[in-house]
Amino acid sequence: MPKCYAEGEITVEVPFHDIDVMGIAWHGHYAKYLELARTELLNNIDYDIEQMKASGYAWPVIELHIRYARPLNYRQKIRVRARLAEFENRLKINYEISDQQTGRRLTRAHTVQVALDIASGEMLFASPAVLKERLSLL
Repeated sequence: MPKCYAEGEITVEVPFHDIDVMGIAWHGHYAKYLELARTELLNNIDYDIEQMKASGYAWPVIELHIRYARPLNYRQKIRVRARLAEFENRLKINYEISDQQTGRRLTRAHTVQVALDIASGEMLFASPAVLKERLSLL
């Protein structure tokens, strides 16, 4: 299993407004579930959106990859786990969505984010020290 520097986990019950006519979650809603887990991960290291802005950096998502293995059904309780896999030059976060009751893996995904200096609008080629401090790696 790849190294994990930080993680976050949430539980979601797939709501009615997320399903399509077949009673399964529309594929576009998965990004929302990943965002909720990523927010939990960032909260766990005290570096969510408010702290990012205060530090002078934004972290836009530049890549999203999702592998849909099994559908998410209406009212199904799912566990979404986000694990920080890389941080030196970018944030790479791996995700796993599983059925809360059985533990069966339903989906895997990853996102990539890069640091952007808010003042200049320039993308950085290495993660700023503030992130490493949050991860206690300096």
